[in-house]
Amino acid sequence: PVTAAIAEVFQEEEGNEDVKITVGQSGTGGGFKRFVRGETDINDASRPIKKKEIKNCEVNSVKSHEVTVAYDGIAIVINKENDFIDYLTVEDLQKIWMKSENQSQKWSDIREGWPEKEMILYGPGESSGTFDYFCEVIVGKGNSSRNDYNASENDNVLVKGVVDDKFAMGYFGFSYYADNKDKLKVVPVNGGNGPVAPSLETVMNKSYTPLSRPLFIYVSDQAAKKPQVVAFVNYYLGHVADQELVEAIKHIPLPENEVEDQKKAFNAFVEANK
Repeated sequence: PVTAAIAEVFQEEEGNEDVKITVGQSGTGGGFKRFVRGETDINDASRPIKKKEIKNCEVNSVKSHEVTVAYDGIAIVINKENDFIDYLTVEDLQKIWMKSENQSQKWSDIREGWPEKEMILYGPGESSGTFDYFCEVIVGKGNSSRNDYNASENDNVLVKGVVDDKFAMGYFGFSYYADNKDKLKVVPVNGGNGPVAPSLETVMNKSYTPLSRPLFIYVSDQAAKKPQVVAFVNYYLGHVADQELVEAIKHIPLPENEVEDQKKAFNAFVEANK
């Protein structure tokens, strides 16, 4: 959503009819599959590039540069009619999402006194950076996540699933919760210092732990040779903290000093690849 908004404004203000920015939608992993083959100029990512993706870049003679553009929180959401979940601990989330021989099936398996109703779970698919990050900080590793849940790369599908079932739970980026907070209830998470709900403030000050994370774009060395790409990335960093955009997209902007650091690093990458 951040890149799509920036691209739209850039083309209106700075673009010309010879330059068209196409923003496709997929999970982070799906995007990297195209990026490492040199098929795209920029890949959006909600997690850092993996070692195997770096190796695939090398195989295809692609060099990449990581640009941090914003911060985000992963929101745990439940149905508005859910009246038994007030907060969740990291341990609770592990019980819900970890794959095991005796994995939890009912809410009563998580806490005594909760209803003996089947948990209906929604989350991103395995090619999603959100899935990867959630597994890393909650489950432990990607292949330990249960797979008997409703998976989709389209967050709107996840929103609808939770909205439609009183005993459903899902997780996705904070901006999608913010866009649908009239339909959903967000769950505070206790990462060790008491329950904290995700918000612009708690993600920025990192008190919403461990589900706060940076968001990236990756630029290839060949793309860095294109003046229009260089102009777009610099415009991106110069406007990602604009108040109107922050309010519209519900992302958490970088502090000004971090923006300047990212600009310097990116333009050094451009110079090195001329």
